[in-house]
Amino acid sequence: MLPCDASSKTRSPVSQDTDTLFSDPLRAPGPFRFDSDVVAVFPDMIQRSVPGYETVITMSGLLASRFVQPGSNVYDLGCSLGATTFSLRRNLDDTACRIIGVDNSPAMLERCRELLAGDAGAAPVELLEADICDVPLSDASMVVLNYTLQFIPLTERLALLERIAAALRPGGILVLSEKVLLEDEALNTLNADLHHDFKRAHGYSDMEIAGKRDSLENVLLPETVATHRERLRTAGFQSADVWFQCFNFASLIALK
Repeated sequence: MLPCDASSKTRSPVSQDTDTLFSDPLRAPGPFRFDSDVVAVFPDMIQRSVPGYETVITMSGLLASRFVQPGSNVYDLGCSLGATTFSLRRNLDDTACRIIGVDNSPAMLERCRELLAGDAGAAPVELLEADICDVPLSDASMVVLNYTLQFIPLTERLALLERIAAALRPGGILVLSEKVLLEDEALNTLNADLHHDFKRAHGYSDMEIAGKRDSLENVLLPETVATHRERLRTAGFQSADVWFQCFNFASLIALK
């Protein structure tokens, strides 16, 4: 499911079943769910759907090597198959640190545990099946929300970020990666079109693109970068801004 050749130590052993979930014209797309069908094709789906995904995952690991403090917790919230977890783990030599991956999809976590069993990283990893809005957070030096907050109801986002800020040690970091809206309408339309071009270039048909879009409507709720920055500051972070963006996908760093 993972990354570019910047470092082979961040590559995870995930199979590459092809995503054809939205290729059947007779199958009406229901609301998107992280079920066993999605798990089977998720690595292929996300690589072909999210511009800059591999860079964000790889750099999340490099940020861990800089910011994770000895003896602290590191949270991967919405860990799915563990791409970020593996990247974090292979950049941390301190076995006193603990990586905690949290996801509410049993199918995702089942496959993540299988992959974890074959991973050679040293830092201990704990996987929890839980709602990230409810799971206890404590003594953290790094928290990652890679393409996760966008699936949380708008009314619950601030409370989650406040809990994250409260759980972080001074000098801790949050990595927040999201699909975003651009404030300029023309640029927003352009970047949405470029995203669709990206999908076409990776083999998706117009029918598949439309089916996936319909399935995600009212499930994935993007916001502007300005909204994210303001909310992060309200939640208790000292500063927050974009460190990476490709089309309408951006990743922010927020410092405690």
